[in-house]
Amino acid sequence: MSPEVISTPVVDTVKAPDRAQSRAQAARRRKVVVNAARVVLLVAVLGLWEALSRAEIIDPFNFSMPSKIWDQISTWVMHGTAQGSLGEQIWATLQEALLGWGFGVVAGVICGIALGRIAFLADVLGPYIKVLNSIPRIVLAPIFVIWFGLGPASKIASAVVLVFFPVFFNAFQGAREVDRNLVSNARILGASDRRVTLQVVIPSATSWIFTSLHVSFGFALIGAIVGEYIGATKGIGLLVAQSQGTFNAAGVYAAMVILAAVALVAEGLLTFAEHRIFRWKPGNSGN
Repeated sequence: MSPEVISTPVVDTVKAPDRAQSRAQAARRRKVVVNAARVVLLVAVLGLWEALSRAEIIDPFNFSMPSKIWDQISTWVMHGTAQGSLGEQIWATLQEALLGWGFGVVAGVICGIALGRIAFLADVLGPYIKVLNSIPRIVLAPIFVIWFGLGPASKIASAVVLVFFPVFFNAFQGAREVDRNLVSNARILGASDRRVTLQVVIPSATSWIFTSLHVSFGFALIGAIVGEYIGATKGIGLLVAQSQGTFNAAGVYAAMVILAAVALVAEGLLTFAEHRIFRWKPGNSGN
């Protein structure tokens, strides 16, 4: 009897690492397959686009083709644009988007937490926020150009109004969804309203706020681009407007590719920061 009893846990301890290793190998294989499928899909779409344009099944003047888009990007990289180097245009747009995103995030978090914690403020300001949120905020860009001119301020303002509301509503909901037991326990231990907000509410709402950051940076780019499209002295939006004005479809698509690359880099940085901050969460343990 005793040998059998002793041998049973030995078999289990041997199998457990094997299962974990097999799961890890399966996860790596799946990641490789997914990335390969993505590359194949991208190559297939670009190849089909190029073939259809060269065969003139689709109009190459209006739809351009990947090879011309690549040539346009190469020209901008090697020889610059009419407003200066391509790096200057990217930096101008990125600077406007980052400043608008930063101001919008800070304002959205502060207002969202405040209204989520203070019911009186939520009752008073709630209808006004709903009215402001219902306004198509893109139409404010021309007004900001009139107010602040063609400089960066009008683009930053456009980015702020686009970023504010998604961050605000997530912060507001996060403050409302805080575990009431945690708040009650903190009060029992003698915590003031300020300490409850800083040490309980804000940390609990952080995951809600980070969810909005992914979307809001894209909105910040949109705000900067729209403002530049309406009127600017430099920026990717200005490149889009000039390319459209000269019927240069390749230039429009090239600017879109550059913007997509900037957005992907920003998304990667935000995801990395989120995983570092929320390493304790089970869903992030493997990242």
